[in-house]
Amino acid sequence: MSGTRIRCFAADVDGTIADYAGRIDLDAAATLRRIDDLGYPVIFVSGRSAWELYMLAAYIGTTLLSVGENGGVISTSPSDIRLLGDNSYGLMAYDYLSKRIKDVEIKPTMPRFTEVVLKRSFDLDEGRKILNESGLPVKIVDSTFAYHISNQDVSKGNGLKIALQQLGIKPSETVAIGDSDTDISMFETCGYSIAVGNATEGALKHAKYKVNSHLGAGLIEAVQLAFQKLIGSTIEDLVKKKK
Repeated sequence: MSGTRIRCFAADVDGTIADYAGRIDLDAAATLRRIDDLGYPVIFVSGRSAWELYMLAAYIGTTLLSVGENGGVISTSPSDIRLLGDNSYGLMAYDYLSKRIKDVEIKPTMPRFTEVVLKRSFDLDEGRKILNESGLPVKIVDSTFAYHISNQDVSKGNGLKIALQQLGIKPSETVAIGDSDTDISMFETCGYSIAVGNATEGALKHAKYKVNSHLGAGLIEAVQLAFQKLIGSTIEDLVKKKK
């Protein structure tokens, strides 16, 4: 696979560059900055809000283009936000669920435009069954951080595909790195996909490659794998050539 044309990396946040408490792995952040500096843009694709992803990218030093709310928003600045859906049906779905299942609660997060974020406090399969019976055009997904209700056509894969058009990069030239079921559509969209060691069974099943290390260490291992296996070089060698 050496010499494969790779131009971009798409990285999930929680469970990938950060732990499930939201604490960023600083070594992983440094790795992403290095590859972005080498000319491989890093796009954060996450269930987090557009503002959180903008600040994360700004402080780490990667491209400011991001895909938030599991594919519902694309942003390049706090004021440049493109919505790919809305949360009107999501709010209706939350109301429908809360009247039929105990312990359905909104999770305190940054404001959302296109989804409703719930605590992982009830059985997901039961929730999906009830929402299917409701007839509402929504879906509920588990990011391992929370449950997210969004329009059926919203996904990380669709959002990333649109975001990549702004950079003139094809999905086939992109490496996706993630850990949860919300990353599956991104794995299916990109030419290459890598699941970190703590990934869900669904993510592992759909990833082309997997690494053993967890969380931030897994992201570093995934990036190293991509450079060695797909690009045919190491990050260190490319840094030396650049100098």
